[in-house]
Amino acid sequence: MPEISAIPDPLVVPTSVDGHNVDPPYLHVLIAGGLGGSIADFIMHSVDTVKTRLQGQPFPPKYENMFHAYRTILREEGVTRGLYSGIGPAMTGSIPGTTIYFGTYEFVKRTCIEKGVPESASHLAAGAIGDLAASIIYVPSEVLKTRMQLQGRYNNPNFTSGYNYKNSLHALKMIVKYDGFRALYNGFRATILRDVPFSALQFAFYEKLKKVSLNNRADKTKSLSLPTEIGIGALAGGAAGAITTPLDVMKTLLQTQVKTTTASKKGVPHKYYTGIIDGLIWNYRQEGIKGLFRGIGPRVFWTALQSGGMFVIYEQVLLLLDNMQSVEAIP
Repeated sequence: MPEISAIPDPLVVPTSVDGHNVDPPYLHVLIAGGLGGSIADFIMHSVDTVKTRLQGQPFPPKYENMFHAYRTILREEGVTRGLYSGIGPAMTGSIPGTTIYFGTYEFVKRTCIEKGVPESASHLAAGAIGDLAASIIYVPSEVLKTRMQLQGRYNNPNFTSGYNYKNSLHALKMIVKYDGFRALYNGFRATILRDVPFSALQFAFYEKLKKVSLNNRADKTKSLSLPTEIGIGALAGGAAGAITTPLDVMKTLLQTQVKTTTASKKGVPHKYYTGIIDGLIWNYRQEGIKGLFRGIGPRVFWTALQSGGMFVIYEQVLLLLDNMQSVEAIP
């Protein structure tokens, strides 16, 4: 790497040196990816909790919309054991999961492009394969996180979910004891069916929007500004999140459903879903399009802000690591 006599502006994202694209070292990608993904997940966890409650609430629904759910959970259950319930397993899966995710994405993307695969196809493939590689770790943590989010406060009198765990460790022990280890991968296919296309679309949208923004600059020598980078990440994540909302609904329901024969107060029968297609059809027949896109508001809000934050932190950590390496290289 050529010597850099001055440290670049920390509010811009490095894209090239001497007019040529620069691929950061894989170690930098792993560090930046793990930090970017996990910090963004932590910040946005309360919104994810609201989304999960809206999707997993029984009939008749307790929460009217995203803002009503947020206010109600905060008032009845508080922050730590309400809005941030399940944060432990979420972070346990997020840190290694996003590290593997970004590392695999970058490796597959570079390999595909070197072999002549079109850029858009390379980004789609890399996003999908990166998510598959990380799924072994994050799916069990997703199951624990989702059940803790639905349960909320221990012995919660304000929300009925069918769960009663003291903490994440107790939840893990009870799930393995009564449902078996395989229960930690409940909804695995639904999670993969949701996350693989989401990741593929998210990265494809992000890379395309970033390229268009770079090409449309009046001054071709300058990199993207921080606000532009946030906007690109948010738009990419929000669009991918909206498209994959029906799959997210089924992922939540499959991971949290409990076998029962009870009926709701409104007479809507309880449904034990046998699979993704079965769940999509049943929800559509019961509630129409609204049933398929339940929780789309907080999902789009969450994916947009999470993606915007993740990509900005990722790019800024890469910049920081590059600056540190450049300073060390100066004699």
